[in-house]
Amino acid sequence: MDIEKSVLIKDEYDIVTARSTAKQMAAEIGLGIVDQSRIATAVSELARNIVVYAGKGVVNFQWLSENDRNGLEIVAVDSGPGIADIDWAMTDGYTSGGGLGIGLPGTKRLMDEFEIESKVGRGTTITIRKWKR
Repeated sequence: MDIEKSVLIKDEYDIVTARSTAKQMAAEIGLGIVDQSRIATAVSELARNIVVYAGKGVVNFQWLSENDRNGLEIVAVDSGPGIADIDWAMTDGYTSGGGLGIGLPGTKRLMDEFEIESKVGRGTTITIRKWKR
C-alpha cells in the first residue's frame, strides 16, 4: 500500500488530527460534505478505539483509483490486546469499554467497505474505504 499520509495516535489530540486529515483528503478527491463528515466520524471512532484500548497506533490514509472511480482507504493499526470475539464487537450495543457499543458497527455503516483483522495479544487492523459516487 502506498501511504499518502499517516497519523500516529497516542492521545486525544491525535484523534482530532486524524479526523481533520480524513476530512481534508476526502474533500481533495471531491467527496461531498456529507461523505466528508461520515469519513471523519468513522476515523474519529477508530482513532478513539486505539487510544482507549491499545494506547497507541497509527492511522494510514491512501487515495484509491479503480475502474474509473476514486476513493479513500483508511487503515487503523494497533498492537493492543486485540479483539477476542469480532462478531460480538460488531454487534450494536456490545461494549467492553463502557461506551454505547455503537462504534465499530456504526463505522461500518458509515463506509462503503469495512474489514477487520484482530489477534488476541497482537493487535487489530481495521480497513475502511469510501468511494466517490
